[in-house]
Amino acid sequence: MGDTKFHKEESDKGAFLPRIYSPTYQPLLQSLLATLADIDFDYEKEREKLRTAVPDSTLELRALERLKARHRERREPYIQQLAVLQERMMQLRA
Repeated sequence: MGDTKFHKEESDKGAFLPRIYSPTYQPLLQSLLATLADIDFDYEKEREKLRTAVPDSTLELRALERLKARHRERREPYIQQLAVLQERMMQLRA
C-alpha cells in the first residue's frame, strides 16, 4: 500500500479512491519528482551556507539572487517534462 496514491475525491462509501498511474509513466514520474526534490534540497543547503558564510548583506543578497536563478534554471527542464507527462496521462484518461 506504500505505492498507492489517493484521490482527494471520496467514493460514495467515504473511502479515498486509489490513484493508479500507468506502469509506463510511473517510473518516469517518480524519477522526475525525485530529481526535483534533490534540486530543491541542494538549493536549501546552498542558501544556508551563504547565510552563514557571507558577512556582507549586500553580497549575500546578490549571491542569493544568483543561487535562486540557478535553481530555477536547473528545475525548468524537469518541470517541462512533468507538464508533458501530465498531458500524456490526461490523454489516457479521456
